Amino acid sequence: MSQKRVYCVAQSDPTAPDALALQAALSETLQGLTGSSGRASFRYEDVQVKGAGFFMARDEENNPIGCVACRPLQEGVGEVKRLFALPGNPGAGAALLRWVEQWACEEGYRELWLETRTTNQRAVEFYLRAGYHIIDNYGRYVGQEDAVCFGRTLEVNDDRRA
Repeated sequence: MSQKRVYCVAQSDPTAPDALALQAALSETLQGLTGSSGRASFRYEDVQVKGAGFFMARDEENNPIGCVACRPLQEGVGEVKRLFALPGNPGAGAALLRWVEQWACEEGYRELWLETRTTNQRAVEFYLRAGYHIIDNYGRYVGQEDAVCFGRTLEVNDDRRA
């Protein structure tokens, strides 16, 4: 059986049916892993402003397989939100993360920050492998013992067009 690969990543409407289905699958996964769906820390309006975006990955058959969002957090810093790839799509999460990093560079961001839960050990390990480092909890995550925040300084490197 051949593995599916990411064929295309493109900006999308976070309220489109395919996007909503991916986000529902993410919320269900997070609820099972951490006890929280993550919905409280994501608003569609946050990724529909200047310097923000919501992106979907599709496979060779144009099936939606993953999503990621980025929103402005502070001057020069974007926040990665709702990174998710459906099971059975190895490498899709990493491809989405690298894609949004390059997009963020083009938007003028110098750093990306994100949050996950300490109980989501798979995500913690994923971000560490991807070159992110643990930073002090920021914003709504200050004082939340179950939250772990990550940051990464961006480097200009357009892997998307390779």
